[in-house]
Amino acid sequence: MRKVVTAPASVLSRPAAEVDPADPEIVRLAEDLVAVMRASPGCVGLAAPQVGVSARVFCVDVTGHPKAATTHGTFVLCNATILEAGRWRPGREGCMSVPDLTGDVKRAARIVVEGLRPGTGEKITITTDAFEARAVQHEIDHCAGKLFLDRVAGAHAVYQRKIYL
Repeated sequence: MRKVVTAPASVLSRPAAEVDPADPEIVRLAEDLVAVMRASPGCVGLAAPQVGVSARVFCVDVTGHPKAATTHGTFVLCNATILEAGRWRPGREGCMSVPDLTGDVKRAARIVVEGLRPGTGEKITITTDAFEARAVQHEIDHCAGKLFLDRVAGAHAVYQRKIYL
């Protein structure tokens, strides 16, 4: 299983490369991302840079999360872009690549995102909201070389992660 890299790893702070979704290595990467996400308690998304690969690929699955309103189950997108974004709201975020901190980030509460399905290269468009929209934007940020810490309003909006026993 691939290991999650943590800040300040350089792969997390530079834009990732576009990919050929039909490339067998990308298909394998997509499968690995889903496996790592599922093996990581509380994880609802994971991007290729988080496992040390500079590629615009990520997975999301917010199924069963208490903050989820809309859910599309487990999905993986390559070369995703946000087509529409609206209803901006602040919310607390954490990240496996920044394990000790959380922060308040303003994100769109409704988005339309387009990307390519690994394997087939089929173009898919997803319209989502609430927590799933936040998770997708968080993962797209990883593909752009940004962490949630780059989006907080300042040091006053960063918190030590709480550990629940």
